[in-house]
Amino acid sequence: MLAEGPNLAGLLEKIRSRDAVIGIVGLGYVGLPLALAAAKKGFRVVGFDINSGCVVELNAGKTPLKHIPADEIKAAIRARLFEATDEFSRLSEPDAIIVCVPTPLGQHREPDLTFVEGTMEAIAKALRPGQLISLESTTYPGTTSKICRPILEKSGLRSVRDFYLAYSPEREDPGNLDFTTHSIPKVVGADGPEALRLALALYGSIADRVVPVSSLETAEAVKISENVFRAVNIALVNELKMVYFRMGVDIFEVIEAAKTKPFGFMPFYPGPGLGGHCIPIDPFYLSWKARAYGVNTKFIELAGEINADMPRWVIDRIANVLNGRTRKSLSCARILIVGVAYKKNIGDVRESPALTIMQLLKERGAEVEFHDPHVLAIPPTRDHSRLAGLRSIHLTPSIIAAYDIAVIIADHDNVDWHMLVKSAPAIVDTRNVLKRLGFEEEKIVIA
Repeated sequence: MLAEGPNLAGLLEKIRSRDAVIGIVGLGYVGLPLALAAAKKGFRVVGFDINSGCVVELNAGKTPLKHIPADEIKAAIRARLFEATDEFSRLSEPDAIIVCVPTPLGQHREPDLTFVEGTMEAIAKALRPGQLISLESTTYPGTTSKICRPILEKSGLRSVRDFYLAYSPEREDPGNLDFTTHSIPKVVGADGPEALRLALALYGSIADRVVPVSSLETAEAVKISENVFRAVNIALVNELKMVYFRMGVDIFEVIEAAKTKPFGFMPFYPGPGLGGHCIPIDPFYLSWKARAYGVNTKFIELAGEINADMPRWVIDRIANVLNGRTRKSLSCARILIVGVAYKKNIGDVRESPALTIMQLLKERGAEVEFHDPHVLAIPPTRDHSRLAGLRSIHLTPSIIAAYDIAVIIADHDNVDWHMLVKSAPAIVDTRNVLKRLGFEEEKIVIA
């Protein structure tokens, strides 16, 4: 093990004095908030991204994410504490590099670490002694030590001896105003005590609280366990929703009453399906890795099946409401989707159940349009290419009334729900937003 030498002592002092330069690779929903949080704490941040258009926008003080104010980016630029670049040859400049790149699934639900591996290859080409490298991308235990470390060591430098390696799972919740990057505790694991000491110093300078764990693998397991926990519990309430529907019981009323118990119950809420980059994807990273150890993750697989089937449940409810109220079938219906983001108050459509629902409706012959104040147009996606380019429509009472049914997928705060309820012939509400707001009209159906 490396005794405390000039690299370690020097980098610790740079972090403490805010003289360390931080590089952040990936300026999306995780990397950009982290970059701005570090800049607010006085660090100079160089953000790296392969999207040249995004880099140009950021350096002009524009925000690519609606929930990140442009004024925060402009303030960091004015203070000369933030710049974006697509020149990965500059990765030798930062003293600490934090990697926040996507970890999607392949076509057969296998982990796709292409972005992580590519980033580590780029870092290896520029790696210099004394740098701290921290991965934040969600992945299975063993990724940092068995995939990232060997790639970095192709440089001829060695972890522990020459550079420092850590893992700290991202915990961003876009659109959540109650928790920000600096207020969410940061779990940190590292390759050896020196790397852990540096990583704790770095993250402790940005976040209000850091939580050290014993290894890289433990830190990786923390994040994936958090998301498995959510996926399984959401699947449970989705299944309860279907059971209670048959019994004529309102699942949302059940949950509101059950959560008054001060112990032994934690509320989770059903919906039209899972969305976002984490919950629909991360549990399958663990189930895939578990098979290598001869373990069949039955809970995870079953939860995935239930959650993935929710869009079809919503389609059935839409068909039933149309048939009962308008005597129309899906094949000749005009359907308005309200909210295509995967959750309220953001513009992120990654893995959004709205896209699956829209595509299924179109395959059944329905005419489908959408309104979303946070999504101007649906971007190209691998699984929903037919929807790419569809634009959000402006809502007026007459426009709403021209549809046979409105279907609420994302319960954004800035939708005129009063106008929707007054004008729509029928409404399927997958988020229970209208009942929460006090609407009791018979034409509203919870799904």
